[in-house]
Amino acid sequence: ARVGDPMSCVNALQYPANPKNGPADYPWTDLTYLLHKRHVSWRYYVFTGTEPDCEDDAMICESVRQGATTPGIWNPLPYFDTVRQDGQLGNITTLSNYFKAAKAGTLPAVSWINPTGSVSEHPPALVTAGQAYVTRLVNAAMRGRDWKSTAIFLAWDDWGGFYDHVVPPSVDENGYGLRVPGLVISPYARKGYIDHQTLSFDAYVKFIEDDFLGGQRLNPFTDGRPDPRPDVRENEPILGTLVRDFNFKQKPRPPLVLEPRPQTDLH
Repeated sequence: ARVGDPMSCVNALQYPANPKNGPADYPWTDLTYLLHKRHVSWRYYVFTGTEPDCEDDAMICESVRQGATTPGIWNPLPYFDTVRQDGQLGNITTLSNYFKAAKAGTLPAVSWINPTGSVSEHPPALVTAGQAYVTRLVNAAMRGRDWKSTAIFLAWDDWGGFYDHVVPPSVDENGYGLRVPGLVISPYARKGYIDHQTLSFDAYVKFIEDDFLGGQRLNPFTDGRPDPRPDVRENEPILGTLVRDFNFKQKPRPPLVLEPRPQTDLH
């Protein structure tokens, strides 16, 4: 790269399935492995549509049809060795199956739902399109038969800026990074509650491990697989618990179904 000329930079992105250095794919243990091992049902729902998904470290490529069998930025699980080796690729399915399962009351114990670029609230997508997308997902759960035993965790992976006036806690060599918002939606969620604990994405993993796995942790020292994590982050003393966001003694609240009203353009 030439100083003062950003267009001369060379792309250094590493494509997971074909990295320039090191083993291919993701060989370490992921949470779905523990769920499968303990016979806890799970699904990973992905959006279907057309998304650029470049291979071989390319920055620009032709769009490909995104679906459950298409690994990429919005669907990383097919890259994980454990998912393939355990025969769990069938648990990665399309978003249409989420709506069917929610209506029928057949949702698995643990679900992940990933967006696609047009509803991800990333530029140049409209924020309102993402909001309408999430509203439809929540409405489906609320209208479904499983609502009274449902907890929805809505998370963002970006902080929406270039600065945070609060210094992140020092936990290990990876750190916690800048703050991001999170919402808990459930008939047992505390009304108007603002959680002031120190939380990270590890708190979601910890909640699932405690609720469905009897507190078993993803431990890089005992799972027998290559794992780059320096420690078991769910056990960090500073990490709070999402259980505090609920009051399971309260009468479950009825659904609050909202009408999605997406903004279709910038005018």
